[in-house]
Amino acid sequence: MKRLTRALLTGLSLLLPLVLSLQLALWMVTTLESWLKSLWEFALPEQWYLPGLGTLSFLLLATGIGLSARLWLLGRLWKMPGRLLEKVPLISYIYNTIKDFMDMMGGKNFSEQSVVWVTLPQGQARLLGIITKRGADKDSRLAQLIGDDELAVYLPMSYQAGGYMIIVKEAQIERVDMEPGDALRLIMSAGLGQRSAKV
Repeated sequence: MKRLTRALLTGLSLLLPLVLSLQLALWMVTTLESWLKSLWEFALPEQWYLPGLGTLSFLLLATGIGLSARLWLLGRLWKMPGRLLEKVPLISYIYNTIKDFMDMMGGKNFSEQSVVWVTLPQGQARLLGIITKRGADKDSRLAQLIGDDELAVYLPMSYQAGGYMIIVKEAQIERVDMEPGDALRLIMSAGLGQRSAKV
Protein backbone atom coordinates (compact mmCIF):
# COMPACT_ATOMS: atom_id res chain seq x y z
CA MET A 1 0.00 0.00 0.00
CA LYS A 2 2.83 2.38 0.85
CA ARG A 3 4.47 1.68 -2.50
CA LEU A 4 1.23 2.49 -4.33
CA THR A 5 0.77 5.70 -2.33
CA ARG A 6 4.35 6.73 -3.03
CA ALA A 7 3.88 5.95 -6.74
CA LEU A 8 0.67 8.01 -6.79
CA LEU A 9 2.36 10.99 -5.13
CA THR A 10 5.31 10.73 -7.51
CA GLY A 11 2.95 10.65 -10.48
CA LEU A 12 1.02 13.64 -9.17
CA SER A 13 4.23 15.61 -8.59
CA LEU A 14 5.13 14.99 -12.24
CA LEU A 15 1.72 15.53 -13.78
CA LEU A 16 0.09 18.32 -11.76
CA PRO A 17 2.67 21.07 -12.45
CA LEU A 18 2.54 20.17 -16.14
CA VAL A 19 -1.26 20.05 -16.34
CA LEU A 20 -1.80 23.22 -14.30
CA SER A 21 0.87 25.17 -16.21
CA LEU A 22 -0.63 24.14 -19.55
CA GLN A 23 -4.15 24.91 -18.32
CA LEU A 24 -3.11 28.38 -17.16
CA ALA A 25 -1.30 29.06 -20.45
CA LEU A 26 -4.32 27.81 -22.42
CA TRP A 27 -6.68 30.01 -20.38
CA MET A 28 -4.50 33.08 -20.97
CA VAL A 29 -4.21 32.41 -24.71
CA THR A 30 -7.94 31.77 -25.21
CA THR A 31 -8.88 34.83 -23.13
CA LEU A 32 -6.54 37.12 -25.05
CA GLU A 33 -7.66 35.59 -28.33
CA SER A 34 -11.35 36.16 -27.60
CA TRP A 35 -10.76 39.75 -26.47
CA LEU A 36 -8.63 40.79 -29.41
CA LYS A 37 -10.43 38.77 -32.09
CA SER A 38 -13.36 41.20 -32.10
CA LEU A 39 -10.98 44.14 -32.64
CA TRP A 40 -9.28 42.42 -35.55
CA GLU A 41 -12.63 41.44 -37.10
CA PHE A 42 -13.69 45.07 -36.83
CA ALA A 43 -10.57 46.19 -38.73
CA LEU A 44 -10.30 43.26 -41.18
CA PRO A 45 -12.74 41.17 -43.18
CA GLU A 46 -13.73 38.05 -41.20
CA GLN A 47 -12.16 35.64 -43.71
CA TRP A 48 -8.77 37.35 -43.31
CA TYR A 49 -8.55 36.61 -39.60
CA LEU A 50 -6.18 33.77 -38.69
CA PRO A 51 -6.36 31.86 -35.36
CA GLY A 52 -3.65 33.10 -33.02
CA LEU A 53 -3.55 36.59 -34.51
CA GLY A 54 -5.04 38.06 -31.32
CA THR A 55 -2.42 36.46 -29.06
CA LEU A 56 0.43 37.38 -31.42
CA SER A 57 -0.74 40.98 -31.58
CA PHE A 58 -0.93 41.13 -27.76
CA LEU A 59 2.67 39.88 -27.43
CA LEU A 60 3.88 42.39 -30.01
CA LEU A 61 1.92 45.16 -28.29
CA ALA A 62 3.38 44.24 -24.87
CA THR A 63 6.90 44.21 -26.31
CA GLY A 64 6.35 47.57 -28.00
CA ILE A 65 4.99 49.10 -24.80
CA GLY A 66 7.91 47.67 -22.82
CA LEU A 67 10.43 49.22 -25.21
CA SER A 68 8.66 52.58 -25.44
CA ALA A 69 8.19 52.76 -21.64
CA ARG A 70 11.90 53.51 -21.34
CA LEU A 71 11.24 56.93 -22.86
CA TRP A 72 10.23 59.44 -20.18
CA LEU A 73 7.06 60.82 -21.80
CA LEU A 74 5.75 57.48 -23.09
CA GLY A 75 6.62 55.79 -19.80
CA ARG A 76 4.42 58.28 -17.95
CA LEU A 77 1.67 57.80 -20.53
CA TRP A 78 1.65 53.99 -20.12
CA LYS A 79 1.47 54.34 -16.32
CA MET A 80 -1.65 56.52 -16.44
CA PRO A 81 -4.24 53.68 -16.69
CA GLY A 82 -2.65 51.98 -13.69
CA ARG A 83 -2.77 55.20 -11.69
CA LEU A 84 -6.47 55.55 -12.50
CA LEU A 85 -7.13 51.97 -11.36
CA GLU A 86 -5.31 52.70 -8.09
CA LYS A 87 -8.04 55.23 -7.25
CA VAL A 88 -10.92 52.76 -7.60
CA PRO A 89 -11.51 51.20 -4.14
CA LEU A 90 -11.85 47.45 -4.79
CA ILE A 91 -10.05 47.31 -8.14
CA SER A 92 -7.03 49.12 -6.68
CA TYR A 93 -6.43 46.31 -4.18
CA ILE A 94 -6.52 43.62 -6.90
CA TYR A 95 -4.42 45.71 -9.30
CA ASN A 96 -1.76 46.57 -6.72
CA THR A 97 -1.57 42.98 -5.45
CA ILE A 98 -0.95 41.62 -8.97
CA LYS A 99 1.45 44.43 -9.86
CA ASP A 100 3.46 44.11 -6.65
CA PHE A 101 3.70 40.34 -7.08
CA MET A 102 4.88 40.65 -10.70
CA ASP A 103 7.39 43.37 -9.78
CA MET A 104 8.60 41.33 -6.83
CA MET A 105 9.08 38.14 -8.85
CA GLY A 106 10.99 40.09 -11.49
CA GLY A 107 13.25 41.63 -8.87
CA LYS A 108 12.12 45.13 -9.81
CA ASN A 109 12.35 47.75 -7.03
CA PHE A 110 15.15 45.76 -5.33
CA SER A 111 18.61 47.26 -5.53
CA GLU A 112 21.76 45.33 -6.44
CA GLN A 113 23.50 43.36 -3.69
CA SER A 114 20.28 43.33 -1.68
CA VAL A 115 20.04 39.55 -1.15
CA VAL A 116 21.34 38.69 2.32
CA TRP A 117 21.58 35.97 4.94
CA VAL A 118 20.06 37.13 8.22
CA THR A 119 21.25 35.63 11.49
CA LEU A 120 18.75 36.26 14.25
CA PRO A 121 20.03 37.06 17.77
CA GLN A 122 20.70 33.97 19.89
CA GLY A 123 20.01 31.78 16.87
CA GLN A 124 22.13 29.37 14.88
CA ALA A 125 19.86 29.30 11.80
CA ARG A 126 20.13 31.72 8.90
CA LEU A 127 17.25 33.11 6.83
CA LEU A 128 17.55 34.25 3.22
CA GLY A 129 16.00 37.66 2.65
CA ILE A 130 16.04 40.80 0.55
CA ILE A 131 16.82 44.32 1.74
CA THR A 132 13.92 46.65 0.97
CA LYS A 133 14.99 49.81 2.81
CA ARG A 134 18.12 51.18 4.41
CA GLY A 135 17.84 53.46 7.42
CA ALA A 136 20.58 55.71 6.07
CA ASP A 137 18.43 56.52 3.02
CA LYS A 138 15.73 58.83 4.38
CA ASP A 139 13.67 58.75 1.19
CA SER A 140 10.67 56.86 2.55
CA ARG A 141 8.42 56.75 5.60
CA LEU A 142 9.88 53.43 6.72
CA ALA A 143 13.48 54.62 6.40
CA GLN A 144 12.63 57.59 8.62
CA LEU A 145 11.33 55.27 11.35
CA ILE A 146 14.46 53.11 11.64
CA GLY A 147 18.02 53.90 12.67
CA ASP A 148 20.81 54.80 10.27
CA ASP A 149 22.56 51.49 10.97
CA GLU A 150 19.40 49.42 10.51
CA LEU A 151 17.92 47.68 7.48
CA ALA A 152 14.44 46.51 6.56
CA VAL A 153 14.67 42.96 5.23
CA TYR A 154 11.83 41.06 3.57
CA LEU A 155 11.78 37.35 4.42
CA PRO A 156 9.54 35.52 1.90
CA MET A 157 7.76 32.32 2.89
CA SER A 158 7.98 29.11 0.90
CA TYR A 159 5.02 27.93 -1.20
CA GLN A 160 2.91 31.04 -0.66
CA ALA A 161 2.88 34.73 -1.51
CA GLY A 162 3.62 35.98 1.98
CA GLY A 163 6.46 36.78 4.31
CA TYR A 164 7.75 38.99 7.08
CA MET A 165 9.52 42.31 7.18
CA ILE A 166 12.07 42.57 9.95
CA ILE A 167 14.40 45.37 11.02
CA VAL A 168 17.98 44.25 11.65
CA LYS A 169 21.40 45.76 12.25
CA GLU A 170 24.09 45.67 9.56
CA ALA A 171 26.09 43.25 11.73
CA GLN A 172 23.32 40.63 11.49
CA ILE A 173 23.48 40.26 7.72
CA GLU A 174 25.81 38.62 5.24
CA ARG A 175 25.49 39.65 1.60
CA VAL A 176 24.81 37.02 -1.07
CA ASP A 177 25.80 37.38 -4.72
CA MET A 178 22.37 36.58 -6.19
CA GLU A 179 19.70 38.44 -8.13
CA PRO A 180 16.62 39.32 -5.99
CA GLY A 181 14.27 37.64 -8.47
CA ASP A 182 16.32 34.41 -8.33
CA ALA A 183 16.34 34.53 -4.52
CA LEU A 184 12.55 34.96 -4.39
CA ARG A 185 11.95 32.01 -6.70
CA LEU A 186 14.43 29.91 -4.73
CA ILE A 187 12.77 30.70 -1.40
CA MET A 188 9.20 30.31 -2.65
CA SER A 189 9.99 26.84 -4.00
CA ALA A 190 11.88 25.96 -0.78
CA GLY A 191 14.87 25.13 -2.98
CA LEU A 192 13.16 22.05 -4.39
CA GLY A 193 13.71 21.32 -8.06
CA GLN A 194 15.93 24.39 -8.52
CA ARG A 195 18.87 24.18 -10.84
CA SER A 196 22.26 25.47 -9.74
CA ALA A 197 22.37 29.24 -9.34
CA LYS A 198 25.11 31.76 -8.77
CA VAL A 199 25.35 32.10 -4.98
